[in-house]
Amino acid sequence: MNGAMEATTQDKVWAQDDLLKLLEAMKLALPQKDLTKYKTSESHLDWTKVAFNSFTAEMCKQKWSEVSKEIRKFRTLSELIFDAQDYIKNPYKGKKLKKHPDFPKKPLTPYFRFFMEKRAKYAKLHPEMSNLDLTKILSMKYRELPEKKKKKYVEDFLRDKETFGHSMSKFRELHPDLMESMTKKSSNAPEKPRTPQQLWYNHEKKAVLKTRPDATTKDIKESLGKQWTQLSDKKRLKWIARSLEQQKLYEETMRGYIQQHPELNMTQGDISKSTLTKAERHLKDKSEGRPDKPPPNGYSMFCAELMSSMKDVPSTERMVMCSQRWKLLKQIEKDAYQKRCEQRKKDFEIDMHVFLSSLSEEEQTRVLSEDKLGFKRGGANSLAAKKKASRANANPEKPKRPVSAMFIFSEEKRLKMQQERPDVSDSEITRLLARMWNELPDKKKEKYKRLETVLKAESEKKEKEDRTRLPSDPPKTAQDIWQQSVIGDYLARFKSDRPKAQKAMEATWSIMEKKEKILWIKKAAEDQKRYERDLCEMRSPAATIAAGKKMKFEGEPKKPPSNGYQKFSQEMLSNGELNHLPMKERMTEIGARWQRCTLKEKDRYKKIAEEKQRQYKVLLEQWLGSLSSQERNTYKEYNSQKRRTTAKLGGPVAKAKKSDTEEEDDEEDEREKASTETSSSSEDDDDNEESSDSDSD
Repeated sequence: MNGAMEATTQDKVWAQDDLLKLLEAMKLALPQKDLTKYKTSESHLDWTKVAFNSFTAEMCKQKWSEVSKEIRKFRTLSELIFDAQDYIKNPYKGKKLKKHPDFPKKPLTPYFRFFMEKRAKYAKLHPEMSNLDLTKILSMKYRELPEKKKKKYVEDFLRDKETFGHSMSKFRELHPDLMESMTKKSSNAPEKPRTPQQLWYNHEKKAVLKTRPDATTKDIKESLGKQWTQLSDKKRLKWIARSLEQQKLYEETMRGYIQQHPELNMTQGDISKSTLTKAERHLKDKSEGRPDKPPPNGYSMFCAELMSSMKDVPSTERMVMCSQRWKLLKQIEKDAYQKRCEQRKKDFEIDMHVFLSSLSEEEQTRVLSEDKLGFKRGGANSLAAKKKASRANANPEKPKRPVSAMFIFSEEKRLKMQQERPDVSDSEITRLLARMWNELPDKKKEKYKRLETVLKAESEKKEKEDRTRLPSDPPKTAQDIWQQSVIGDYLARFKSDRPKAQKAMEATWSIMEKKEKILWIKKAAEDQKRYERDLCEMRSPAATIAAGKKMKFEGEPKKPPSNGYQKFSQEMLSNGELNHLPMKERMTEIGARWQRCTLKEKDRYKKIAEEKQRQYKVLLEQWLGSLSSQERNTYKEYNSQKRRTTAKLGGPVAKAKKSDTEEEDDEEDEREKASTETSSSSEDDDDNEESSDSDSD
């Protein structure tokens, strides 16, 4: 029965009037103020209300899916339906006319006729030759062909060309609207502005051709390829200014062009795309007075100043030396660096306000919306607001990571200190609380350590309870899945009388043959597998990976770089030379520098990475040998689960995604790191600095 129903769904012919009626029914089923994204409206649409005549809800939904693939997506489903109506009336408008079934084919040129005629013969004679070599031979043979033999191919071409002209004139008569839209689109359209690099390349290309007129495009690209990255900031700014001038003229011209051609359906956003990269925008802003981002804390300022005098020291050793020298400083000296850093931040805010006041409103919005901007701005886009929102949206039933004894102490004293010293910043209060914790007697610390133990036990208990619970979506039976797919038809037949429709469905299922039930039995089996998989993931000790949370193992050796390029990247990131660039541009610059490295240098990095890998394998084997069998199994299960989850989420891209809970954990980490920075314990300082290095890597 179900197979027959599916066949009728596919074989049912939709006339143009039926399609337009479907769209009208969808419009009526939508809410009056449809302001959500079209996908959201589509998921909430009641297709039983849309169904009409002999077209069921499922058939209407399937047909809409086919139609919506052919049209441009707008913000809301209401707007999408308007476009769909236009597409149904004229499906080829705005597309390449060559796709139209009535569009005549262009005649083959004389050479191509000769090529198609002789290719098979020469391919048999020279089976060892590639397609490119065959093309070269046939091209040479055609040039050597006598005029008498060429005449045959030319005459055939001219005859077909005349036929093509007649066919085109007939097509114009039958489809004048399509031809009109094509000519409007292609005539007098303003040329898009060039990027700074394109403008520079075209200028340099002319200079190269003057000295070497026989140079090919490939030769010019090879000679100019690396020069743009080595160009000085002053020269690069010249081409950035020219590109921006072109963009301004293009936008002015396009506004008038769009008004003359409303059928193009273009908006301001389509024409105002910037021709500059992030690095080029940053360079332009810096030349106009944009202040440099200050260091986040006193330790970072100390490292930046010290590294400027470490040019002879290998980059891999610089951070280690900075860490060692920082530990040798007295607390008063560390506080002096922190105060200077706070002052730099205040100066940065003032300079940024001055810089923003010199910009237009549009440019101000662009600067304020940029990521990684160290400028204090409140509102929904601020980092604090985002983290607050993530905590609000987090699952309240999910167990939180137990906090440390020092953190419990800090939270208890923080409010009182804020009231006593309202002029002091939060980061400074955190540092003062850390110092108070270090000076606290061991007897008083015991109280907070007991609280830490209690919270940890509660967290572990909650985690065990979560592992025993079942997934929220239980598996469905074959009958349930079938009923879910046909409920709309039965409700329409019994005029929305659900009890009658339910009885009728149960009666139909009981008399259905086994052949008709096979599809739904298979779907039920798949749903059962899905349920078992969810259950397995929930109860697995590595379930934290599925939630995007990292599991820590005490004593596990740190993973080394997997290849020479990764080792080179780590070295470049750790030496602080590229800290003035955003991370994306930083990685692009590292890639460019790697390309400029000699083979000898690349081999050196490769050997270092291989040696690190060998050392890591030895250390890992030793560490695994020190674990109990239960701990070893947990570690192996965690890693296999991690690989599966990464593959599901799309490989390396998944690493960039974080759960709400992990963001909350990150915030706690930041507080604890800031607290322990001023600690007298050298081990705590070392951990903080190493973790910050690994984050930047």
